[in-house]
Amino acid sequence: MTAVEETRLPGVGIRHDFVTGAGKRIGMLSHFSGRRELLIYDDRDPDACREIVELDEDDTRLLAELLGADHVAEHLIGLQQSLKGLAIDWLPVEAQAAGADAGGAARDVGLVGEAGVSVVAVIRAGEPVPAPPARFALRAGDTVVVVGAPQAIRQALARLRGE
Repeated sequence: MTAVEETRLPGVGIRHDFVTGAGKRIGMLSHFSGRRELLIYDDRDPDACREIVELDEDDTRLLAELLGADHVAEHLIGLQQSLKGLAIDWLPVEAQAAGADAGGAARDVGLVGEAGVSVVAVIRAGEPVPAPPARFALRAGDTVVVVGAPQAIRQALARLRGE
């Protein structure tokens, strides 16, 4: 049986990694918000991801059905339920997000008021901006670190995607 390495990422979620029979390292990052990312690691650098595939709830369910639900999926569901409604997530700002090209602030994009999340930090060009002021202008390519209820984080993600 293949060994699964579990890494708890405080405030983020849990990452499960394993090496396939063919020698490829893959993983699944399960964010506390419910968002999932399939991680495909680089063959030359086992700590770097070659590709990250974001999965929504429907994608996750379908993939689990195709692969056969197992104890890891059940464990993750239990973990999410034990968080008492609070999650933190890193959300990418897409070019089509309202106001992102025009330098709209998180408040203008609808994150803080309408989506109901708190913006903890913005990561721009690899540099963190902790506790950005209310008028801090977001740009496409930024990553916004938010805290809130999982549903609020999903709404914030949709706004940052321009949906």
